[in-house]
Order: sequence, then C-alpha cells, then structure tokens
Amino acid sequence: MPKYMIERDVAGAVKWSPEERQAVAQKSNAVLRELGPDIEWVESYVSDDKIYCVYIAANEDIVREHARKSGFPADRISQVRMVIDPTTAEV
Repeated sequence: MPKYMIERDVAGAVKWSPEERQAVAQKSNAVLRELGPDIEWVESYVSDDKIYCVYIAANEDIVREHARKSGFPADRISQVRMVIDPTTAEV
C-alpha cells in the first residue's frame, strides 16, 4: 500500500499535555479501527503549530475519511514517492 505524509495545521500542538496527546492518539486509533485494514498510522512529528503524520493507506480518500471522522485537519496530503536516507549514499 502507498505511504502518505499528512500536514496538519494545529495551533498549539507542541504545548499539548501528555493527557491531550493520549486523547488525540486514542481518537485516531478508534477511527482507524472503524475504517479497517486499509489504513495504518505509522507515526507523527510535532513542530510548533504543525503535525506531520505518516500513514500507510490504500488511497488518499481513506486518509481524508480518517481526518474527517477523527476531526483532525488534513491541510496537505502527499503520497511518498521515494525515501532518501543515509543508506542512499551506499552504492
């Protein structure tokens, strides 16, 4: 399945308490269970007022459906076309 990067504009996200982070993750997981095996949340990165989430999903539509049902913005969804990492330097 394709991998997607979701950019979410969320004011104050970096200031969330541990309890707020837990509640957000629980909400996301509940919606993922509802949507079934065609979508998986890999991880998220928080930077000031943005959250960057990595998902593996059958298509962009199910990523948008997750955002809608969970109440999280999906300001930009980009399919990951390739990965470059330190091992890319090795021939």
